[in-house]
Amino acid sequence: MTISRILNFLLIIIGGFVALYAQAQEQQNQYILIGGIFILMLGIYRISRNIPSKNDTEDDYKNNDEF
Repeated sequence: MTISRILNFLLIIIGGFVALYAQAQEQQNQYILIGGIFILMLGIYRISRNIPSKNDTEDDYKNNDEF
Protein backbone atom coordinates (compact mmCIF):
# COMPACT_ATOMS: atom_id res chain seq x y z
CA MET A 1 0.00 0.00 0.00
CA THR A 2 1.19 3.44 -0.80
CA ILE A 3 1.56 6.19 1.75
CA SER A 4 -1.29 8.24 0.25
CA ARG A 5 -3.69 5.27 0.49
CA ILE A 6 -2.74 4.74 4.13
CA LEU A 7 -3.23 8.47 4.77
CA ASN A 8 -6.68 8.32 3.17
CA PHE A 9 -7.78 5.43 5.38
CA LEU A 10 -6.37 7.16 8.46
CA LEU A 11 -8.32 10.31 7.61
CA ILE A 12 -11.52 8.30 7.34
CA ILE A 13 -10.93 6.44 10.59
CA ILE A 14 -9.86 9.53 12.55
CA GLY A 15 -12.70 11.65 11.13
CA GLY A 16 -15.28 9.00 11.96
CA PHE A 17 -13.92 8.57 15.47
CA VAL A 18 -13.88 12.32 16.14
CA ALA A 19 -17.44 12.74 14.80
CA LEU A 20 -18.73 9.87 16.92
CA TYR A 21 -16.89 11.16 19.98
CA ALA A 22 -18.33 14.65 19.57
CA GLN A 23 -21.84 13.31 19.20
CA ALA A 24 -21.57 10.85 22.12
CA GLN A 25 -20.96 13.54 24.70
CA GLU A 26 -23.83 14.92 26.75
CA GLN A 27 -23.04 18.48 25.66
CA GLN A 28 -22.34 18.13 21.94
CA ASN A 29 -19.59 20.39 20.68
CA GLN A 30 -20.68 21.42 17.19
CA TYR A 31 -17.21 22.55 16.11
CA ILE A 32 -15.61 19.20 16.93
CA LEU A 33 -18.45 17.39 15.16
CA ILE A 34 -18.07 19.54 12.04
CA GLY A 35 -14.29 19.06 12.12
CA GLY A 36 -14.68 15.28 12.36
CA ILE A 37 -17.14 15.21 9.47
CA PHE A 38 -14.80 17.41 7.42
CA ILE A 39 -11.85 15.06 8.00
CA LEU A 40 -14.05 12.05 7.17
CA MET A 41 -15.28 13.61 3.93
CA LEU A 42 -11.76 14.66 2.96
CA GLY A 43 -10.60 11.05 3.26
CA ILE A 44 -13.57 9.78 1.25
CA TYR A 45 -12.98 12.40 -1.45
CA ARG A 46 -9.29 11.51 -1.73
CA ILE A 47 -10.13 7.83 -2.20
CA SER A 48 -13.00 8.40 -4.63
CA ARG A 49 -11.02 10.62 -7.00
CA ASN A 50 -8.70 7.68 -7.76
CA ILE A 51 -11.57 5.37 -8.76
CA PRO A 52 -12.27 5.59 -12.50
CA SER A 53 -15.82 6.30 -13.63
CA LYS A 54 -17.77 3.42 -15.13
CA ASN A 55 -18.95 5.66 -17.96
CA ASP A 56 -15.40 6.68 -18.85
CA THR A 57 -14.28 3.07 -19.33
CA GLU A 58 -17.32 2.27 -21.50
CA ASP A 59 -16.58 5.30 -23.70
CA ASP A 60 -12.98 4.15 -24.09
CA TYR A 61 -14.13 0.75 -25.35
CA LYS A 62 -16.55 2.35 -27.84
CA ASN A 63 -13.84 4.66 -29.15
CA ASN A 64 -11.38 1.77 -29.60
CA ASP A 65 -13.92 -0.24 -31.60
CA GLU A 66 -14.36 2.58 -34.12
CA PHE A 67 -10.76 2.41 -35.31
